[in-house]
Order: sequence, then C-alpha cells, then structure tokens
Amino acid sequence: MRARLALVEWLLATVDLQQSAGFALEWLARHCDVPRTVCFSVADGKRLMPTAEMGLGSLVSTDVPVYLDDQNHPLVVALRRAAPSRLNGLPPPLGAAFRRPIDAFPLRGHAAPDGTANGLLLADSIRPEYRADVHWAVGVLGEQMARLRSRDVLAETRFGRERLLLMGTLNAVTDPILLTDAEGRLIVANTVAERFFTAPDDASDGLRQAVALNNMLFSAALSSSALDSGGPSRRELVLVDASEGSDLLFELLSTPLRSGSDGTVIASVLRNVTDLGRATREIRDSYDRLRLAQAQVRDQGRRLDLIIDSVADPILVTDAAGDIALMNARAERLFAAQAGASSDVAARVHGNAARFSSFASGVLASGAQEVSRGEMTLVDPRTNVPMPVEAIAGAVLTRQGELIWIVTILHDRTESVERALLYEEVKRASLELEERVRVATRELAEQNETLRRQQLELEQASALKSQFLANMSHEFRTPLNAILGYTQILLQGISGTIAPGQRGNLASIDANARQMLSLVNEVLDLSRIEAGRMPISLTQVDVAELIESVMTELRPLIEQSNLAVTAEAAPGLPPIEADQQKARQILVNLLTNALKFTPRGSICVRARRLPQRPAVAVAVQDTGIGIPTGELKSIFEDFRQVDSSTSREHGGAGLGLSISRRLAEMMGADITVHSQVGKGSTFTVSFPLAGARS
Repeated sequence: MRARLALVEWLLATVDLQQSAGFALEWLARHCDVPRTVCFSVADGKRLMPTAEMGLGSLVSTDVPVYLDDQNHPLVVALRRAAPSRLNGLPPPLGAAFRRPIDAFPLRGHAAPDGTANGLLLADSIRPEYRADVHWAVGVLGEQMARLRSRDVLAETRFGRERLLLMGTLNAVTDPILLTDAEGRLIVANTVAERFFTAPDDASDGLRQAVALNNMLFSAALSSSALDSGGPSRRELVLVDASEGSDLLFELLSTPLRSGSDGTVIASVLRNVTDLGRATREIRDSYDRLRLAQAQVRDQGRRLDLIIDSVADPILVTDAAGDIALMNARAERLFAAQAGASSDVAARVHGNAARFSSFASGVLASGAQEVSRGEMTLVDPRTNVPMPVEAIAGAVLTRQGELIWIVTILHDRTESVERALLYEEVKRASLELEERVRVATRELAEQNETLRRQQLELEQASALKSQFLANMSHEFRTPLNAILGYTQILLQGISGTIAPGQRGNLASIDANARQMLSLVNEVLDLSRIEAGRMPISLTQVDVAELIESVMTELRPLIEQSNLAVTAEAAPGLPPIEADQQKARQILVNLLTNALKFTPRGSICVRARRLPQRPAVAVAVQDTGIGIPTGELKSIFEDFRQVDSSTSREHGGAGLGLSISRRLAEMMGADITVHSQVGKGSTFTVSFPLAGARS
C-alpha cells in the first residue's frame, strides 16, 4: 500500500510526460519484478513515439515512430483494442529487444471515449503474482497521461493558462482549499484537500470510510456556520488523516460567494491547528499543575509546621545574620521567655540564647557548606536542670550557592550521658564476669582432662573385658563340648544300655548344655565384633539355597513347635553379596526368635527383590506376641529383651538381635522391624545384590 501511494503522490507532483512514464516503469521493475518495459505515447494524433524504457538499452533515443494510419502494425492494433493483448512478434528494432511473447497495455483514462488511447505500454516476463499490481500501475499511468494531455489542450487557450496557473497556485498551498455548493458538494479542491475528501476508484474500504466521514463532518460544519451567519465564519473541525488513521484539528474559515447562475458557492480554507491545540492543552495543563503545586506547597508548609512542632527535639531556623527566624514549640521552651516569667527564668533563657548564638556564629564562620556538629550544655529555664545537647546544623542554599537559612536540631544527650555511665558500669561488670568465666573455663578444662583420662581407662577396661570374655568363652566351650560329646555317647548306648529314667536325665543335660553353648557362642561373637576381629568373606550367595539351609538346620525345632512354618522365594532372584555363614546365622537367629515368641499360628520366611534399590529382602513374619512400639529400637541393644525380669517366660541373653544387626552392617545389609502387640512381628533383612557396590 505504501508503494502504491508513493507512485500516486509522485505522478500528481509532476507535469512532465517523460518523467511520469520513466518513474512508472522504474516502479514496475522494482515492485513487480518486470525487467523489460517500454512506454509509447501518441504524438500530434498521428504517430506512436517511444517515451520511456526499462532494460532495453537506448531505444528511446532512437527515432522509431509508428504511424497510426498503418492499420496492420501490431502496435497500432494493440493500441486500438479495449483490453490488454498478447503480441508474439514485433518488427525491428523492437523484435530484437523482446524475444518472447509480449503483453501490450493500452494507456487511457477513465474519462476517455471508447477506442481512444493516449499511449501503449509493452511489458515482458510478468509473473502471475504481480499481474494485479501491473494492471493497477497501467491504469494509474493511463490516468496521468490523460491528465497531462487534457492539461496540454487546456493550456492552448488563455483561459486554460489562467486556470492552470490558479490550480498550480492552489496546489502549492499547504492548507486544504475547497469550493463547494450550498449542499457541501465539492466543486474545486487543491491537492491537499483531495487527500481528505476524495478517494480513487481502487481505494481500500478503510480509506473510503475515512473520506466519507470527513465529507459528512465538513458538510455539517458548513451548514452550522457559513450558511447560518451569511458571512465569513470561523470554527474548529476534526478530520481523519486517511493515510495515517489519526485525528487532526483544523480551523475552518468559510466565506459564501454569490454567483448569478450557480447560486451560492462557499470558499473554505482549513488551517491545521493540531499542534496549536495540543500546545493550548499543554499550557492549560501546565497552569493546572502550577495551581496544584502552589496548593501542595501551602499544604506542605502547614504540614511542615505540624511536623516541626511534633518533633521532640528543639529545631531552630536562623538567617544569614544569625538571628532566629523560626523555632518549634520545644525550642521556644528553651529560648523564649513567656510573658510574666520570673527574672530567674528570663536569665536562663538569655543564657541559652547566648550559648546558641556562639554556636551559630561558628557555623557561619565555617561557611556552612557541610553539616556542622557541636555540643553545648543548656539549662531548662523552668527547673534549672542542666541539659547536655548535640547541635546538628545544615545550610539551605540558593541555586547560586548563597546562604538563606541554617536549620539546627538540638538533640538531648541526657539519656546518652546516662547510658555512657551505665555502659562504663556494665563494662566493669563484664570484665569481672570475663575473669570469672576464665577461671571457670580453666576448671572446666581440668575436669575435661580428668574425664578424658577416665574415658581412656574405661576403654581399656572395656577392651580387657572383651578380651576376658573371649578367653573365658573359649574356656567354657571346651568342657561344654566334652559334656555334649559324652552325653551323646551315653544316649547312643555306646557305653552300654541305660535305663529310661537315665535317658531322660541325659536328654535334659544335653539340651541345657547346648543352650549354654549357644550363649557362650553369642558372647564370643559379640566380643570378637567389639574387638574388630570378626572375619567377613563376601561371596555370591543363592538366596533360595540360603533359606533352604536355614529351614533344614532348624527342622527339629520347627517340628517340635507345632506351628505352620513356610518358606517362599520369588522365582528368578539374583544372587546376593554376603558372607554365607554370617547370613545363615542372622536368619537362624530371626527364625529361632519367631519360633520362641509364637505360641500359636504361623511363620513365613519370604524373599523378594526390592524395586527401589539393588537388593533382595528376606522377611521373617510371625503371628506371635509382638513387640510394643516403645521397645522397637531397644531390642537391638546388647543384653536387652522386652521382658528383662528374672521370672520371664523365655530365656536367652538378649544378644541375638544385637549380633545379627552388627553382622548385617558388616556385610552392607540392614535389618528393619515392624510389629504390633498381639498380632506378630516382621523382621526384614535387605542384602545387596552381587556386584551392586562395584
């Protein structure tokens, strides 16, 4: 759209036929990708002469006329046709320039009679997507040639020359100028006015709507101004800039002109006052802002007075001569004597004023370019109580750096002085406390050293205890093994037949000896673990075979329990990495405890692979007496049982679970427990898969 508008604006601005044709052909080459074109114009009604060309060398400079009386010439035939045509060949020299079928477009205006054309345009290689743009450009060029032809005809008369001069003058004016009839119909308009009140035939819907709106607004303005007053009128009018879509403010100057035959003609001049209106609004807004700022300054002054009076510290404002110009109520109590005050009060006020004047003089002498600080001691005129203050003074300067005021704030330092004294007392107390802490720290260090030595002694004693237990356990195992061996010899009848009563006694001896051996083994394992001498040999262990070996080892005890004991291993379980003997010892301890604490019901040993980590979990689940929640953590401690009384129903030293957990940790496994009193317990050992730790 912008490219089309640029072509129209350029053509309207020129009155030269050759320049118009050349710009149109250049526009076709740039925006429609038409590489070779030539434009012919009709000269003196007899000849068809080349006017402009693009991509054909120097054809225009060559005198190649085509006479219109040559009815068989391809260009004459194409010129007289009403629509564009296709030429397959041309005589020289055009035939050498165009080597393919050529599109021929007659150039005529809309007002031209049928069969009359002002020129002919030949174009080569028009692409389909640009054909609509080419037809539009041909129409615009035809209108321009018709306009220039009519201009040339008109210029041949004196009246025509004068009219052209008048139109040229009107078109040179930058304001829209219009002549309309009484109903607002357009008679004459300069080029600027045509932008707002006329639309070409190929204009867009938006442009047509904008032009229609402008005509409606203009007609309404004329009917309410010029015709009503009967003389020159002036009013504001808002029009739409069709090219940019923005609103523009114009001052409409209308004057009715009387003509005998045509009736009333109205001459109108539109002066663009958009910037003037905007400036007027800005001045009005600035004035409103100024009035608002003045009101705000007054309000701020009142608020400043309220703020100054509400400040607890005295505030004084002095001029360049050092005289006090303003002070708040707190300062008046110190520097202004009330009417009827006693002579003592007045003397104290004068003393305060003298001290402050000395400070103000020092500030003025220093130039007052920066904040000044100082200390002085004033007196409360009513109570004669000394009042130490800190004076903080700041200068108020003009833009040229001249001093106007000095604002001084007097901060009461009474509390600061008291705090300083209190700080000194606290500091002395702090030093005393530090000394006491130093002594206590020294005593604590001595106690820590004593405790460290006692800890070393306890560790040595614990090591000796573990060594003693290990040695004694070995000493206990030797006679126990002998007792078990001789008991088995007697029970098997190797030394002779024994009576039934003696067999029962020997069976009791064998059972108690085995229980004693189990306790000694547990104590021995515990002492070896604490001493760090428990050997661990990690290998690949088949879980199903491990469970089967545990069930086989405890089968006699299972048969005596009269419980439903089952073992389940998920198919395809991968091998685990563990010490097979230690893993079997853990499962034997867990299953033995389940048999011991399950009076009735069932026990299940179940193995499955954990989905969340590379491990196999072996769970021993029973329906026994269960464990209270508060005892779940303590059951894994050494020598701990849920029932630790001497009259407990179940025996044991309380080392099985402690040893099992320590053995599991040494192999990289872990043991967890879930239990509910009266419903049973589930102990789960999670063994890592073989190769999972590499």
